[in-house]
Amino acid sequence: MKFVAEISENRYTCKAYDPHKKIPKEAMEHLYSVLRNSPSSVNSQPWHFLVLESDEAKERVLPAIFEFNQPRVKDASHVVIFLARNEMPRSYLTKIVDQEESDQRFPEEGMKEANDKGRQYFVDLNSDSAEMLHQWQDRQVYIALGNLLFAAAAIEIDSTPIEGFDPKKLDEIFNLKEKGFRSVVIASLGYRSPDDFNAKLPKSRLPFKELFTIL
Repeated sequence: MKFVAEISENRYTCKAYDPHKKIPKEAMEHLYSVLRNSPSSVNSQPWHFLVLESDEAKERVLPAIFEFNQPRVKDASHVVIFLARNEMPRSYLTKIVDQEESDQRFPEEGMKEANDKGRQYFVDLNSDSAEMLHQWQDRQVYIALGNLLFAAAAIEIDSTPIEGFDPKKLDEIFNLKEKGFRSVVIASLGYRSPDDFNAKLPKSRLPFKELFTIL
């Protein structure tokens, strides 16, 4: 249990990456598994992960990144753009429940239909407007982001969560609207530069009593 706490204590937001150090393929495959296995409300999985690995891909996205964040994208080994679906159509929900059936999650008769109805209920509950649906989806996406940041720290990979970008411009660069997606948040991954000032600073958080109420 102490090991888990130590990971959270050692994790920090990288401010400068070493552009010459790349994440090994095997390590990235572990992180892809973490993203794929991330939990979401009623297993809705309303996301898609756009991974920028090549220098060309990272250069392509830079016009959408706020200037102060551009080095954290350009010099990182990998950049993950977290996308959410513009809609949650019946066809996508069917794909989910069919996959669950293929993965043998319905050992008893009637479970597939009940599961499908339950998921549709929650989608409908959060679909009074496109804005409402997107807010619900975004909350799921941030669960995946948190999973990635912690998992990266566990295997000694540095990370930077990034909201400092222009979503509209980024969506245009990758034609996301036409593909049924929109950008939500970004995470850079890699290895810190020796010049990263933030790596040398102590972590600062509010005290326990300020943040917790235990009843």
